Amino acid sequence: MTEDISSQGEQHKQQLSFGVDIGGSGVKGAVVDLNTGELVTERFKILTPKPSTPDAVAEVVRKLMDMAEWNGPVGVTVPAVVKNQRARTAANIDKSWIDTDLQELFKRHLGEREIAVLNDADAAGLAEVEYGEASAKEGAVLMLTFGTGIGSAMLCDGHLFPNSELGHLPYDKNGDVEWYASSAAKDREELSYKKWAARVDEVLHAYSALFSPQRYIVGGGISRKADKWVPLLTVEQEVIPAKLRNQAGIIGAAMAVRDGIKP
Repeated sequence: MTEDISSQGEQHKQQLSFGVDIGGSGVKGAVVDLNTGELVTERFKILTPKPSTPDAVAEVVRKLMDMAEWNGPVGVTVPAVVKNQRARTAANIDKSWIDTDLQELFKRHLGEREIAVLNDADAAGLAEVEYGEASAKEGAVLMLTFGTGIGSAMLCDGHLFPNSELGHLPYDKNGDVEWYASSAAKDREELSYKKWAARVDEVLHAYSALFSPQRYIVGGGISRKADKWVPLLTVEQEVIPAKLRNQAGIIGAAMAVRDGIKP
């Protein structure tokens, strides 16, 4: 890039913001035009460090900002429950994240700038409401993101009930729902789409019995191939692929820092 796209004039014109989505396998970031919800740079990605300690991951976030030549506000998603800007859980990242002061962590690595941190699936749900699937705004909707785990965003008329973490409902003595039916489980056990969809279907029936949503929206990378598995599901609710696919976390993070969302 030939100029710093985070200059004040350009930010004012396009409402630019930087979003970072921290996952169990990769950390992704891009500059987002919040007038449209579109990425205005390429989606930069660096593999999640091992071990994925807070300082190691925060340094990756800084590197993503450098790659994008960004020097403005930053929104960050984490695979964790976030309360009062502290991580209260750690799913698919190092357990040392638990009770981390997220503002202190990221300001130490990124400098004094506006920073917002929120749960990854919550960010995806907020982005889908504003820029994605229109029916996400209507009634009781459960958005699920399938990746290393299963993230969830509970929505009612477009409003978020934060930190639901439905992927961590117990499945059996061996693990939780996401261990059984995430897309990582599909890869780990080399399941066909038919066999994996049967697991997802079982999970959705359990969620339906508990919450009775009007529809499901499914996201994550595997939603790009929704035609291979969504038609195999038997729940009575409509199951709709997310429009924003696996860019939703980045977009939702960028929204969060614009809107001052700091759960």
